[in-house]
Amino acid sequence: MSARTRRLTTAQALVRFLSAQYTERDGVRRRLIAGTWGIFGHGNVAGVGQALVEYADVMPFHQGRNEQSMVHAAVGYARQLNRLSAQAVTTSIGPGATNLVTGAALATINRLPVLLLPGDYFATHSADPLLQQLEHPVEADVSVNDTLRPVSRYFDRITRPEALIPSALQAMRVLADPAETGAVTLALPQDVQAEAYDWPEEFFGERVWSVRRPAPDPVELAAAVEAVRSARRPLIVAGGGVHHSEAEAALKAFVEATGIPVASTQAGKGSLRHDHPADLGGIGHTGTAVSDDLARTADLVIGVGTRHTDFTTASGTLFQHPDVRFLNLNITGFDAHKLAARTLVCDARAGLELLREALAGHRVEASYEAEYRAGKARWDEVVEAAYRAGDENAVPTQTQVLGALDAAVGDDDVVINAAGSLPGDLHKLWRSRSPRQYHLEYGYSCMGYEIPAGIGVQQAAPGTPVWALVGDGTYLMMPTEIVTAVQEGLPLNIVLIQNHGYASIGGLSEETGGERFGTAYRFRAADGTFTGAPLPVDLAANAASLGMDVLRAKTVRELREALAAARASDRPTCVYVETDPAPTAPPAEAWWDVPVAETASREAAVEARERYDRQVAARRRHL
Repeated sequence: MSARTRRLTTAQALVRFLSAQYTERDGVRRRLIAGTWGIFGHGNVAGVGQALVEYADVMPFHQGRNEQSMVHAAVGYARQLNRLSAQAVTTSIGPGATNLVTGAALATINRLPVLLLPGDYFATHSADPLLQQLEHPVEADVSVNDTLRPVSRYFDRITRPEALIPSALQAMRVLADPAETGAVTLALPQDVQAEAYDWPEEFFGERVWSVRRPAPDPVELAAAVEAVRSARRPLIVAGGGVHHSEAEAALKAFVEATGIPVASTQAGKGSLRHDHPADLGGIGHTGTAVSDDLARTADLVIGVGTRHTDFTTASGTLFQHPDVRFLNLNITGFDAHKLAARTLVCDARAGLELLREALAGHRVEASYEAEYRAGKARWDEVVEAAYRAGDENAVPTQTQVLGALDAAVGDDDVVINAAGSLPGDLHKLWRSRSPRQYHLEYGYSCMGYEIPAGIGVQQAAPGTPVWALVGDGTYLMMPTEIVTAVQEGLPLNIVLIQNHGYASIGGLSEETGGERFGTAYRFRAADGTFTGAPLPVDLAANAASLGMDVLRAKTVRELREALAAARASDRPTCVYVETDPAPTAPPAEAWWDVPVAETASREAAVEARERYDRQVAARRRHL
């Protein structure tokens, strides 16, 4: 080992270290930390900010407008690149740091890597209390950054320069680990950021983190083979792990060898191309009729890279075969053991390939294939009717917006959404043509995700048309990163759908006895009463004021023309459309448990509770 050292500040050492970290999988190498997002204030401007200037030649910098948005952009970037490359986010102490919490939760829940570098109090307490510092009466080492502990996969506060060495290595290990990844937080006290130290030269050497593809245990594999061979009505539930592992081709080969059909979660949609004979579309509360019908009679449910959330399982009411069993192929034991399943703890691609080889010659009965193919054909007719219904010169419905977008996009375009009524319509209706096209953040379903995530995707896939689909509610949450798209010269497309209220939660409120209270945007008249008139707010003008080109569409025909123009543009472009608020998508095919008031005087709530009691009776504990 060399005894050579390099004298740098802690912040300079961190930036230099990050610039030399790489991942490698299947012989492909990528920068692990490809760039840093930042908003500067006291707490990071003199430390990390100066270091980023010092090493601007090796660490790209991106300026954000909101700290939560910066995390969303980094998450979109990492997801687009199958978690093989990530970005860092630096913030000041105080509100800049606490604004990271929502983004960190989203990253960790969705198993997506992001490195968070918030400023912190003085480790020496020489200046105490600081501006924006939280003072805890009995724990002097607590700061607002401790709110990031429960939403981080790894957390450390760097109170001495030399403490950075083991912590930075652990942070990289977690970010590159396909089973443990998520948000990683290194809280950086302000004085330590600026403190110099003699760093061992080896700390700055190029380091490659191998992203493993663990194979299944032979005993588990044998048990899985037996479970598949003995099943008469098996069904695959494809989750986000299929994409993260780049296992789409392996899944296709497995399905074509065995004839087992595939339904997908929000994160797994696109695992098979929509027109593959075995692709049944979404599953669960927002699933297709054919997927949910087969799920109710499946005797073996094979989960591949899925967390089996309540939407997927219809809150425990979907899988109704009296002898249903589960086989979970997942890289994390935590997820593999859900629903008392047989487990295959391994990489999705490696597991599917070995399972296919071990099942050589096995195939489901021809009658079962004919059944699900007929169901798929019927659902395809439903989708086509939903997309094409109505007058071309009329105000479009939301499903017609999706139909127009379906006609406008190419196979490799990316469509991004996260919250509201759109995720349900997209899960049922969208026809995914490539593995990366369908980008739904539905682990946290965070309003405001779409625009910044679109920026991250655009950075990860230059030249790819990216569409951020947002409703008026989501747009009002977080539109400011439009300025970032303009500044970075990214031709992001936003489809802004105005229906004057929280449509999704309004429908849920009505279903559960809340009578849509507080979900519509209504204008308060001069006499103090509320009217049905829409608010005098022009969201299209707002988007234009932030630097976007804006195309207004009033009819289905104008919408198609605007989408085509947006796709052809090399500028950030917003297509603004007011829609008919009446729901036109097919209704939910399965239940979702939202508890309803057990006692109430209002008729709507009483009737909602009666419906709830009927539905909850069908719940099963899969043991």
